[in-house]
Amino acid sequence: MNIRKTAGKILKKYSHAWVFLYALIYMPWFTWLEKRTGVQYTMVHSPLDSYIPFIEYFVIPYLLWFVFIATTGLYFFFTEKQSFYRMAAFTITGMTLFLIICTFFPNGQELRPHTFEHDNIFVSLVQVIYATDTPTNVLPSLHVFNSLGASVAIAHSPRLRKHPLVRYGAYCLAALIILSTVFLKQHSVTDVFAAFAMALLIYPLVYVLQDKKAPKLLKQPI
Repeated sequence: MNIRKTAGKILKKYSHAWVFLYALIYMPWFTWLEKRTGVQYTMVHSPLDSYIPFIEYFVIPYLLWFVFIATTGLYFFFTEKQSFYRMAAFTITGMTLFLIICTFFPNGQELRPHTFEHDNIFVSLVQVIYATDTPTNVLPSLHVFNSLGASVAIAHSPRLRKHPLVRYGAYCLAALIILSTVFLKQHSVTDVFAAFAMALLIYPLVYVLQDKKAPKLLKQPI
């Protein structure tokens, strides 16, 4: 009986885990996009791309993206359910739009260098990324968009407002991650701008409108 009660409490406390089921939609769809053939891709390029050098050291913040997104998501999952739902709504909406865009507007880039000036562990890590990640389905950049989503969630967190070092450290990491996408030639500047545009489109729907509704809901009788 105690085990049942404990299990029931855990399920009730973490009922918002259903959000992770989105992976069952995203992963098959994205895998299909990456593997489909016979598609005419539009190459994404900005004149600014030619002025941005390849800097292999940015592979560190690029890889830290995975830690940053996972840590932020799990932090809110275990501590702030409302913040978790908002972050999930923001990122899932953007990721779904990304899938739709890439489905109907196949895109790619030809920015990756064919040779490297240096031979070090950072270049080796970049080569691993290049080998496992195709230069297609790049617009908008999810590295950029999800970094913005995590930063916005942190900025709106009631708990983290009391920890400015954590917040500003997260913002700096997000900025480095965004820069890494262009310095590693994983994305065009156009992909970055598109990610910012998508974030600006979704932000009012998830945060601004909900903040306006909150006071009204508080005034309603229970």
